[in-house]
Amino acid sequence: MKRLVSIIAAFSFLLTGCTGEEEITELANPELVAVAFFDALYNQKDVKKAAMVCTPKLARILLHYKSPTAVSRHIFNMQFDKVEIKPDDTGVKVREQFKDNADIVLYFDGYFQNERVKDVKRISLKQVDGRWVIDKILKDPF
Repeated sequence: MKRLVSIIAAFSFLLTGCTGEEEITELANPELVAVAFFDALYNQKDVKKAAMVCTPKLARILLHYKSPTAVSRHIFNMQFDKVEIKPDDTGVKVREQFKDNADIVLYFDGYFQNERVKDVKRISLKQVDGRWVIDKILKDPF
């Protein structure tokens, strides 16, 4: 029985992987929302998908630039061809979460024009109607 459940779970995972998600669905955890936002911008090259997890004000700014390249250059001052994004998990106070707000530190490790690039960004999220949305890009902490 366990084997059958495992096979079904693996098969359904493969099927969902092939459908190409149109939106970011994991909205209960601010770290996952932050990583999914930057993954949509830098790896999937989809500004509309990234804008779905932003406040209306930030979404309007992102959509104004239209292309992920323009957004990454003008708003974040970071460019990547491919990047790995990780939230800070060093055991230090990673997320300063207060009731409906969270500040997240993200580490970027990727490549741009065949050169390795590393960067750090801090973003502020807030909870709106039970889901986390990106509110602000905070100043560089370093």
